[in-house]
Amino acid sequence: MLTILGFAMIATFLVLIMLKKMSPIAALVLIPALFCVFVGKGAKLGDYVLDGVTSLAPTAAMLMFAIVYFGVMIDVGLFDPIVRGILKFCKADPLRIVVGTALLAAIVSLDGDGSTTFMITVSAMYPLYKRLKMSLVVMTGVAAMANGVMNTLPWGGPTARAATALKLDASDIFVPMIPALAVGLLGVLVLSYVLGRRERTRLGVLTLDEVLVEEKESETVLVGAGGSGSGETPVRTGGAGSGTDADAPEDSGKDENEDDGFQGLDPHRATLRPKLYWFNALLTVVLLTAMIMEWLPIPVLFLLGAALALTVNFPHMPDQKARIGAHAENVLNVAGMVFAAAVFTGVLTGTGMVDHMATWLVDNIPDGMGPHMAFVTGVLSIPLTYFMSNDGFYFGVLPVLAEAGQAHGVSSLEIARASLVGQPLHMSSPLVPAVYVLVGMAKVEFGDHTRFVVKWAALTSLVILGSGILFGII
Repeated sequence: MLTILGFAMIATFLVLIMLKKMSPIAALVLIPALFCVFVGKGAKLGDYVLDGVTSLAPTAAMLMFAIVYFGVMIDVGLFDPIVRGILKFCKADPLRIVVGTALLAAIVSLDGDGSTTFMITVSAMYPLYKRLKMSLVVMTGVAAMANGVMNTLPWGGPTARAATALKLDASDIFVPMIPALAVGLLGVLVLSYVLGRRERTRLGVLTLDEVLVEEKESETVLVGAGGSGSGETPVRTGGAGSGTDADAPEDSGKDENEDDGFQGLDPHRATLRPKLYWFNALLTVVLLTAMIMEWLPIPVLFLLGAALALTVNFPHMPDQKARIGAHAENVLNVAGMVFAAAVFTGVLTGTGMVDHMATWLVDNIPDGMGPHMAFVTGVLSIPLTYFMSNDGFYFGVLPVLAEAGQAHGVSSLEIARASLVGQPLHMSSPLVPAVYVLVGMAKVEFGDHTRFVVKWAALTSLVILGSGILFGII
């Protein structure tokens, strides 16, 4: 019964948010509360919620101060050179812009933190998508998939969890998987090319009248409404015009003609601190190094980093308050979503639904598939890491799969490598706090993002699995 209710709860949640019948926050709170009553454990709802909140509180704190820290770094111009390079590559071609989104997300993902990746990627690319009237769900989908592939880095989380759960060396798991993961990343770039061509067909190749040409012709920076540009709209030079494509992804949010007061990365914004560029770069490198080396808990590192960045770059109190206020909406949206997700995960775990679902899946693996447990693990990792947290999958399900594999002569290393396959889809799971940073900053409805990305992310995961089998890794 718990197995059925668990799957029913997840299905109900996904259907309601994809059909936009409920907001994600409301669905994350009310649906698990209702199913908790159905299970007959309504009296323990408070305990389950508090347990979930307690487990996710450090994550919420990390995201809050990470948003402030990287928001300040974006304000002061730390990432402007990267943005100029990407914009130079992208120009005003929708195809190049989508491919550039995937490249930027993959590069920034090297720090191992999804929230950081999404903040930088959206801040850099949102102005282009908005001004050229491109589909914002393409941006969020491509960024999430690129980050999902790169999330398998040893310091990204899943690999370390798999190594810990099965008492293996993380390098023994990750290094042999590099060829398959490289093919997966290449698959994301190919998909970006296909989606970019679709956007180019729908919109045509555009040129921007609203640009600011610096002393060097190569440094073309998009300036949004209220910036120092001319305020003119993009001009089409070719393509199919403004007609809609039946296959074009559905966009969401506000009217595309609105700019939401967004200024893009205005090269003359008052918050720039060019004299402090190298200080901010060094501070960021030290912060990321400390994260990788685990000198302090990540929430503490971002708390200290945000306080130091604000103090040095904006020594006057009114300026500090203005910067905090500028990023308050993102902080509130993300923190609220994380604590709402705590209700969902708390009920799912506390009632035992997760355990029963995992056990049911493992018990229903046909005996004939025993020698192919690595393949089975790879296939199961795609839905399970979407419906469960990484902790739940790697510490709850993976050991069971590894034990079943060993009984049929399949090594734990193969099982561990196969368990990484589902990460491209996992990064769009409603249980991943970073995805709310992505959709929140991009002003995309979570349901629209989910409906668009699931099929493509699942395909990317299957590409990695197929490559792993072909190369003899899995």
